[in-house]
Amino acid sequence: MNITQIHRVYFIGIGGIGMSALARYFAFINKAVAGYDKTESPLTKEMVRSGIDIHYSDDINSIADEYKNDTAHTLVVYTPAVSSSHTEYQYFLNNGFTIKKRSEVLGLITKDSFCLAVAGTHGKTTTSSILAHLLKETGVKMTAFLGGISEDFNSNFLLEGTAYSVVEADEFDRSFMQLTPNVACVTSMDADHLDIYGDAQELERTFIDFTKRLKPGGKLFVRNGLPLEGLTYGIEDDSDYCIRNIKIEHGTYIFDLETPDLKLEGVEFNKPGRHNLLNGLVAFAMAMQAGPPPHRLAKALATFKGVQRRFSYKIKTDDFIFIDDYAHHPTEINAVFEAVSEMHPNKKVLVIFQPHLFSRTRDFADEFAKSLSQFENMLLLDIYPAREEPIAGITSKWLLGKITSSYKEIISKEQIISEIKKHNPAVLLTMGAGDIGLEVEKIKKEMSYAG
Repeated sequence: MNITQIHRVYFIGIGGIGMSALARYFAFINKAVAGYDKTESPLTKEMVRSGIDIHYSDDINSIADEYKNDTAHTLVVYTPAVSSSHTEYQYFLNNGFTIKKRSEVLGLITKDSFCLAVAGTHGKTTTSSILAHLLKETGVKMTAFLGGISEDFNSNFLLEGTAYSVVEADEFDRSFMQLTPNVACVTSMDADHLDIYGDAQELERTFIDFTKRLKPGGKLFVRNGLPLEGLTYGIEDDSDYCIRNIKIEHGTYIFDLETPDLKLEGVEFNKPGRHNLLNGLVAFAMAMQAGPPPHRLAKALATFKGVQRRFSYKIKTDDFIFIDDYAHHPTEINAVFEAVSEMHPNKKVLVIFQPHLFSRTRDFADEFAKSLSQFENMLLLDIYPAREEPIAGITSKWLLGKITSSYKEIISKEQIISEIKKHNPAVLLTMGAGDIGLEVEKIKKEMSYAG
């Protein structure tokens, strides 16, 4: 595919976080862009405001004629979340259009750049957002495709130059096998997406295959303890890149950062949780490969604001704290629990969790129960199906039966506000990767007013 010969790009599933970043990229380089998504969202509304045509019904007649009538100059991009029986997908498939997965297009866009790719079952979005922030703050001109909305850029996409690129290497559907990075990291390899891989061993084998896609002379950074060969990073251990002597002052981590060649003292980082410290450390290590002075990178670490829905403080007062997080896997829930316990000890915490996918809930039910039972007060929403059909017997009620929290209940979205007020927590947590994120601003508005 030669991008210069593409005049317009049509996206099936344009509202997804990764798809929307690609859509913005093509609009930025002056291609005509349009697309379909099943639901309107803040992301789609923003794209419409920027001039991208989007509709919400699977209807060929809703697609502008110039996209349907020019097979030679129209690229169609789709997400694996879209069913192969989708009417628009079938139209383009059967009429000779160039159709590519999002991951293929991302691989083509970045293959000629100095590509920095962040892989791992957890931490990709935060790590890649920190990495993009560090490079931007130290003057490295790059393009960044992020899996979340960076609070530093207020966007999931940044284009300041094309010599360098920052991408998330997504293991879902083996998408990261389309990338050829110069520098990569693997943050974690916990079992996930077993609907795709079948078992944890196959997932691990695929991560190993991904690491072999590094360009000649490329560098791999690996969290200490993972069964991969590369430069290691960790906290208070024997890693090549290591954080030591951690202190917490006014909610900020202060620590020493050691690399194979130097030691930086008094480095600051503001995102709670040891998992986020590790994300910041590997982002620092990767950013060093692009050449900025280490002391400038360390200074930039201190100014990283965060990513929407990644331990995001929505309200933070003396009397009430509201944190929203994307956590949708037991390991991520454990990380959130540890961060809350470290930053807000001995406070009454209320958690509202929306399970994501029937298959994930089934495959990790006992692990979910164990991680969620760490919280004394637990409210569950119904399972968010995303791309899946229901699985018999797999429900939030079934999961709730495995949870041992002192207080546990299933609620509807309509009950959220009244339940929060009934419990009157010092710390409120909303967690999940489904549409619970759409409730966050409603909660913030109501609880700010109540306070």
